[in-house]
Amino acid sequence: MSKFKLLATAAMGIESVVAKEVRNLGYECKVDNGKIIYNGDSLAIARSNLWLRTADRIKIIVGEFKARTFDELFEGTKKLPWEQFLNEHSEFPVSGKSVKSTLHSVPDCQAIVKKAIVERLKSKYKSVSWFDEKGPKVPIEVSILKDKVTLTIDTSGPGLHKRGYRTAQGEAPLKETLAAALILLTNWTPDKPFVDPFCGSGTIPIEAALIGQNIAPGFNRDFISEQWHWMSKSVWDEARNEAEDLAKYDQELTIFGSDIDHKMVEIAKTNAMEAGLVDLIQFKQMRATDFHTKLKYGVLVSNPPYGERLSEKEEVEKLYREMGQVYDQLDTWSIYILTSHENFEKLYGKKATKKRKLFNGFIKTDYYQFWGPRKPKEVIS
Repeated sequence: MSKFKLLATAAMGIESVVAKEVRNLGYECKVDNGKIIYNGDSLAIARSNLWLRTADRIKIIVGEFKARTFDELFEGTKKLPWEQFLNEHSEFPVSGKSVKSTLHSVPDCQAIVKKAIVERLKSKYKSVSWFDEKGPKVPIEVSILKDKVTLTIDTSGPGLHKRGYRTAQGEAPLKETLAAALILLTNWTPDKPFVDPFCGSGTIPIEAALIGQNIAPGFNRDFISEQWHWMSKSVWDEARNEAEDLAKYDQELTIFGSDIDHKMVEIAKTNAMEAGLVDLIQFKQMRATDFHTKLKYGVLVSNPPYGERLSEKEEVEKLYREMGQVYDQLDTWSIYILTSHENFEKLYGKKATKKRKLFNGFIKTDYYQFWGPRKPKEVIS
C-alpha cells in the first residue's frame, strides 16, 4: 500500500490537541503553525477523516518546491506524479493562496498549475487529448508561502467540523472541532459528570457524548475521497468496522446541557437525536446561574456570551460576576470557560489555574481553566 505525506489542518492554538489525536491513531507527526504533518497509507487517510475530532481537513501533500517564476511553478508542478491521484475523468478544480511571495497573482498561479497537471496527464494517458472532468472531484490547492510552493489534495470534502448532526444552530455557533478541543483540553473522563450551562444548539454536550462513548466523529458522514478510483471501498469498510468495534455504546454518561432560550434547548435536543445521543444528554431550559448540583468532581465547560456588542457588555459583565459567585460553590468541580472578554478573571472574582489562547472563528479568545481537586481513588475492600 502506497505511503503518502499527510497534512491535518488545525485552528491556531489547538495544533497540539490534533497532534495528540494523530499520535493516538498510531502515526508519528510534526507540528507547525496550523498544521500537523505525518506519513500514512490510504487506510490512514480513512482513519484520520473518521477519527480526528479537532482537525479541520486531511490533505495529501503531493509536492513541495521553490518557485519565483511561472516557468518554475509550471515545471515543478509537471514533475509530480498526478497520475497516481487523477485518471482520465477526474474533476480537479485548483484553488490557491499566496503570502509574501514573488508569484502573488493567485488566479495566474491556479491557471499555471492546472495547465501543468493537464500536460503531465497527457504524457501518461497518451490516447487522451481532452479531459472531460466528469468523474469524481479531486480538489487541488496551490499554496505559496515565501516562494515555497506546496501542492495538496483535499481528502475530506466538507470540513471535518460538519459531523452531520447539526440540523439547526444559533446566531454564533461554536464549531464542532473547537467544541471537541475544549473538552479534550480538560481533565474530564466518562465517569465524571459533565455540564454546559450555555449549551446553545448543544454542540459541546453532543461532542462530550461522542468522546465519552469513543464514537468516531465522522462515522455518520461521507468524505470526498470515498469516490476516488484509487481509494478502495475495502479500505473505508475496514476503517468503519474498526470504528464500530471501538465504540463503547454501553458506557454510562452523566451529561447535562442548559440554555436560557427554550428554542435553543429544543434545537439541541433535535441535534442530539440526529446524532443518536438524545438518551445520553439531559437538556433543560434554565439560567446558567441557576445551576446547582450535589454531584461531585464534575467538569463544567462553556462558551458564554462575550459581550462583543457594546449594548450587551454591561449585561455580560453582570453575568460573569454572578457566575463567579455561583460556580464558587462547586468546590470539587473543574470549571472551563471560553471568552474574549479581557477582564473575565476580575469579573469572575478568581484567577484561573491556567489560560490558553484560542481562536473562535476570527475572534481571539482565552480558555480559562479553574482546576478542581483530584477525585479520590475508590477503596476496594
